[in-house]
Amino acid sequence: MILAGGQARRMGGLDKGLVPLAGRPMVEHVLDRIRPQVDEVLISANRNQDVYAGYGHRVIADVVGDYSGPLAGMLSALLVVKHAWLAVVPCDSPLLPNDLVERLLASVVAESAELAVAHDGERLQPVVALLHRSLSVPLRAFLEGGGRKIDRWYRQHRMVTTDLSDHPEAFANVNTPEDLAVLERQVPGPRPPAD
Repeated sequence: MILAGGQARRMGGLDKGLVPLAGRPMVEHVLDRIRPQVDEVLISANRNQDVYAGYGHRVIADVVGDYSGPLAGMLSALLVVKHAWLAVVPCDSPLLPNDLVERLLASVVAESAELAVAHDGERLQPVVALLHRSLSVPLRAFLEGGGRKIDRWYRQHRMVTTDLSDHPEAFANVNTPEDLAVLERQVPGPRPPAD
């Protein structure tokens, strides 16, 4: 599932997944990376759903709260996912590893965990994760009880971290226009002509 349901306040309220990056909406770069790794793609979006649906994948809105954060998007996907595991990635990380899902799955299998969370060598990257669909029940209870902190909810379950420190570029994301300018130089694509 690609998380594209936030309000992006630091980006002036723009829908980050649709912000152009190297000549294409950012979500297209993420789709290019994640599609070959999974059997089905879901897009979590609370606005511009018709635009996201144009990519040919199921679009789901949050089933709880009003822009309640990434956990709300995860719950919505866990309730409809067809497979036992749900991989979660943000719409603003276009440089994800081509073996991301394989590595997350290897971590949960090795440790008999309920979820795996990416670690960049310095910190957790909580919106790059793999969750078992059985977590929908405790996640709904957490959200309906007013919980919003993703790290707190993760700690309540059998969590393993997946070391992705060999891909530091994978966690470059866009929270501000300045972040977008930096990432623009790293992502391949057409460039505007020089003056």
